[in-house]
Amino acid sequence: MPEAGPSGKGPLGMIVGGGLLPQRAAAAAAAAGRVPHVVVLEGFGDPRDYAAYPHIVCRLGAAGRMLEWLRAAGARDLVLAGRVSRPSFFALRPDAGAARLLPRIGMKAFGGDDSLLSAVVRVLLEEGFYPMEAYAVLEDLLVREPAALTSHLPDEDARRDIRRGLAVLRAMGGADVGQGAVVQQGLVLAVEAIEGTDAMLARAGALRREGPGGVLVKILKPGQDRRVDLPTIGPDTVANAAAAGLRGIAIEANGTIIVDRAATAAAAEAAGLFLLAIDPSHEAWSETIS
Repeated sequence: MPEAGPSGKGPLGMIVGGGLLPQRAAAAAAAAGRVPHVVVLEGFGDPRDYAAYPHIVCRLGAAGRMLEWLRAAGARDLVLAGRVSRPSFFALRPDAGAARLLPRIGMKAFGGDDSLLSAVVRVLLEEGFYPMEAYAVLEDLLVREPAALTSHLPDEDARRDIRRGLAVLRAMGGADVGQGAVVQQGLVLAVEAIEGTDAMLARAGALRREGPGGVLVKILKPGQDRRVDLPTIGPDTVANAAAAGLRGIAIEANGTIIVDRAATAAAAEAAGLFLLAIDPSHEAWSETIS
């Protein structure tokens, strides 16, 4: 089936987990004149945050009910956003609609997050929905060009740690594992897996070595579908990085979402951390930062 483009008008469907990002996306859509119709994933999002909009609460396995409700509302453009801990396949308890869709997703898709989400996007397109990037609704979510977002800059040791993190993430990302890594003095303290960034930072903090602190690196996986699950940071990430004794954060320009950029940069500045948006495909990326 050919992919239809987003209409840019009418109701906007949203399937949301936890965190500030989906709340800001819903508010931005409403401000632009689009009524958000929000499916709040049970146990992840808080329905009270969406009381101003049409919304329902669904467990993760109730895909049939979600799509039926969104289709009845005429919400074909669809944003998937927010923190969700992926359950095991056997804990999904699919409803009748989800059971119909699962064979089209395929068991192989459950091997990694990007494989699964890409398969979900494909099935949503087949069902007549158009999954959109969250930054299509909130234009300021991405730093489009390489830039230093704080006055603090990495020294050569920190730059080496960033390079090490990039190499590790390219290797891990090719296996559909991880968008983030923490490196200190050339040692990989932690790689993000299913636990998420905050838990990874807590683990890295417990493993930190004496001497200059490490860095957090977050980039897209090779070939990742940009419509879902982009790497994301925010003020909480900065607070957790500082608590872990890190010196700074490097993210992929035009590939990592920053929830509330001003607050995130201000938190990094106050904590004495550098915050860089880099082009990891550019061999001399450090020369583009000043």
